[in-house]
Amino acid sequence: MQEVLSGMPWWVKWVAIPLIAIVVFGGLIASVIGFVIGLLFKVLLFAALVGGLVYVVRKFMGSSSASRSEW
Repeated sequence: MQEVLSGMPWWVKWVAIPLIAIVVFGGLIASVIGFVIGLLFKVLLFAALVGGLVYVVRKFMGSSSASRSEW
């Protein structure tokens, strides 16, 4: 492969071949990036919901335990 590219101009190696790769694999690259961003968003959403649930449960358990001790 190196022998084939050694006779080519610099712009073929550094401009044309990367552009062809982006055109051919662009959809795959975009779908992988979209999947990773979507997964990251879901993980952050899950963490926020669990944190909110823990906060709400602690808030209500703290106030209800004080009222239970009065009974």
